[in-house]
Amino acid sequence: EPSLDLTVKSEAAQWASRLHGEVLPTGSVRTLLHGSVTMLPGFAEGQWWVQDAAAALPAKLFGDVVGKSIADLCAAPGGKTAQLAHAGAEVTAVDRSPARVARLRENLARLSLQAETVVADAVEWPGRPEGFDGVLIDAPCTSTGTIRRHPDVAWLRQESDIAALMALQQRLLRKSVMLLKPGGMLVYCTCSLEPEEGEQAVATLLATEPALRRVPIAPSEVAGLNEIVTAEGDLRTLPCHLPHADPRLGGLDGFFAARLVKS
Repeated sequence: EPSLDLTVKSEAAQWASRLHGEVLPTGSVRTLLHGSVTMLPGFAEGQWWVQDAAAALPAKLFGDVVGKSIADLCAAPGGKTAQLAHAGAEVTAVDRSPARVARLRENLARLSLQAETVVADAVEWPGRPEGFDGVLIDAPCTSTGTIRRHPDVAWLRQESDIAALMALQQRLLRKSVMLLKPGGMLVYCTCSLEPEEGEQAVATLLATEPALRRVPIAPSEVAGLNEIVTAEGDLRTLPCHLPHADPRLGGLDGFFAARLVKS
């Protein structure tokens, strides 16, 4: 059974001690779950939220977001929205599912964080006339990167699923370019191991959108973990990363993220 990763508001070392876990190089707190998450210290007080350590990395790629407007597309259940809001961004969280947006609002309320929430299909959503300083897309995907938590994904997903998801990912990417101000930043990520949903998706976008260029990620931005930065400067985490003497405390979800800026 995989470990439990938490994103804490502050004092990571203190929470790691209280929860009998440890602080990962990336700043997440990792522990082993015994019983219900809701019964753990700090849950009711809104001091942390559950978020895989790899999933916590893409929102950090914006850098300093204080006072910046950021649209979080496909935002529910809201881990990345919470990160951005806690860091001082003015977040607009968009998701097409009313039930998932309701859950996102509940999570924000527990965490005492503020964000505008919108129930809409991100591809059809008009955004706002002045545009956004940043757009984050955690796109729907095959979720093969979550295999350490959901081993059934290897049986439930078929190769034929990728084509439909690739088309949706391209629609979301093209829409995000329209939502950005000039000079705005786009962070695209998926919890997939499939290159079609990561590296190839970004290559296709860059080939068709001359206004975009890649802003390479430096290892120093991701706790000095050279192995999770590709030669092109994208983020690529794998389930084998962050090994640990105790196998229950090792590993990361498989994630891809790229950072692009609009000229």
